Amino acid sequence: MHQRMPTRLLVLLLLLPGIFFVSAQVRSRAQPPLRPVDGAEIFQSYCAACHGVDARGNGPAAPALKRRVLDLTLLSRASGGTFPALHVKTTILLGSDDLIPAHGSKKMPIWGPLFHEIDFDRDWGRVRVENLTQYLESIQKK
Repeated sequence: MHQRMPTRLLVLLLLLPGIFFVSAQVRSRAQPPLRPVDGAEIFQSYCAACHGVDARGNGPAAPALKRRVLDLTLLSRASGGTFPALHVKTTILLGSDDLIPAHGSKKMPIWGPLFHEIDFDRDWGRVRVENLTQYLESIQKK
């Protein structure tokens, strides 16, 4: 009986590194890719291609579009001095049909799951929309 114990222990010690390696691989595959929640980071990742890094409508993709890209730093000015937070959130979440075709339709906004992602304990989509809206409000020209 004492002879079996060392053999079992040896087998266990030989198998442990492989078990930990496989376990680490499974955990890394099971975790979804991290998506930003910071408003400025979201803007740079998803909006700057058209709106520009300064949000003034001069992004690298802007010249290829049929319509002039909106200067997002002028939203408050265009709304009589008040930042249109509800309109901004609605446009982000639902797209805008005929108004801005590049954003996608209300049925399928171009940002897709980024603003509709829900974990078991938090609605990350709403967090991102709120943070992006606050960022846009923070860059308004006076």
